[in-house]
Amino acid sequence: MGKKKGNHLPDSSRQAPLENLRTFGDPVLKQVTGPVTVFDSRLEKLARVMFAVMEREEGVGLAAPQVGTLTRLMVWRDPENEDERHVYVNPHIVAQSETCCTESEGCLSVPGTMMEVTRAEEVDVEAQDLTGAVFQVHLAGLLARIVQHEIDHLDGRLIVDRTSPEERRRVLKELRERTLAGSS
Repeated sequence: MGKKKGNHLPDSSRQAPLENLRTFGDPVLKQVTGPVTVFDSRLEKLARVMFAVMEREEGVGLAAPQVGTLTRLMVWRDPENEDERHVYVNPHIVAQSETCCTESEGCLSVPGTMMEVTRAEEVDVEAQDLTGAVFQVHLAGLLARIVQHEIDHLDGRLIVDRTSPEERRRVLKELRERTLAGSS
């Protein structure tokens, strides 16, 4: 999930493949991830790379498809507590509140755009840590929104898929105009 609103795009020419942030239009972002079954140093390294990309891009969350891998892994941080960082392996929502709220969201993979997205106010999430140990957490407010956003990425959904048709048209028009302006 993106925090910043600017149109900052990274210079990917000097980055390793997994350090490249995938953006809107990349087919990997629309694919469903597979479950993690091996908990090893490669998984830990992927989580470290994802934290580095998330921090470089000034985001609050990142899912593995955003760096081009179809691994069911997400990382996120509490924007109110910079030291609180989380890794969720194979996360899924096991319960959610009927109460929803609509708020403006950004996404690192849809840079420079904000859109209104309706999400559950509270969720219970079951996941595993980097060792494979299962845990469950209850999240509310912004933290619930961040985790729902990243789980959407793991399920092949982007925020443009969660908005109203009018909001989707607005954002797609904005992205098209930006692309055309950049290519002229």
